[in-house]
Amino acid sequence: MRARALDAAGIVDPPLREAFEASLDLFAGRGRTYYLSSLLLPPWKRPYVWALYGFARLADDFVDSLTDPDPQALLDWGRSFTESLTTGETEHPVALAMLHTMRRWSIPRAHVEAFLESMRTDITVTSYPTYADLERYMHGSAAVIGLEMLPILEPVAPEAPARARALGEAFQMTNFIRDVGEDLQRGRVYLPQEDLETFGVAHRALAAGTVTGPIKELLRFEIERTRRLYAFAEPGIAMLHPTSRDCVRTAYTLYSEILDAVEDAHYQVLTRRVSVPRLRRLSVALPALRRARAARREERRWHTA
Repeated sequence: MRARALDAAGIVDPPLREAFEASLDLFAGRGRTYYLSSLLLPPWKRPYVWALYGFARLADDFVDSLTDPDPQALLDWGRSFTESLTTGETEHPVALAMLHTMRRWSIPRAHVEAFLESMRTDITVTSYPTYADLERYMHGSAAVIGLEMLPILEPVAPEAPARARALGEAFQMTNFIRDVGEDLQRGRVYLPQEDLETFGVAHRALAAGTVTGPIKELLRFEIERTRRLYAFAEPGIAMLHPTSRDCVRTAYTLYSEILDAVEDAHYQVLTRRVSVPRLRRLSVALPALRRARAARREERRWHTA
């Protein structure tokens, strides 16, 4: 499957193929929903998604690993990649795939630099006083990922970037809600301090691991805020090329349902990690796969007519 996608993308240089495969290994191993959704894109677009998410995963792992975090490695690797944006040369396979993808799709370096800056923030910042502060962090950690993806998805309306930014933030907020317990192990709380104070929740209450009434109210508030982001982002799916819509719709559906899973688990995100069941993921992805194939057939007919 990977060879077919690389062939379809016209990526024939052996070191470059190996670079994209290295990115795929990172992507497929850590992002089940995103990887599943990417399979709905035309094969020739998939390697570029591997590169974007493999790059993001590698940088994120430097600071988010629960067993072997290496902040200095992030600083060194980020500095090296930033230099490669100027020289156009790198020996790191994931960086090589990312550089090729940026050139192929004219992705602005400002997006990547903003992402790396947010990753560096995780080294020293452990909480955010207000939602506005968190939004500034999410611009680099999530919104720019949506903007990097957008050229590959081929938008057909000028409003698409705003919707892509919102979807990136919705995905990120979903992670923050689901991963409260894990993030506490990293010494971080992403839910804004102003919200904790509004509902009378102290950091030590979260660390205690018991979902109290105030914690439930806090999480309900964050879930509703995140659902508003999803609602704003949803019309953006129709603003993409028809062969991209099922990919994004699948990610949208499955990721937003993590919020449902949190509610079904009675908001127990302090000591466990909730997820959408595998059968549900397949029940969404398989019909979408049929629609995606039909969209690609229709595109071929249109081009050959």
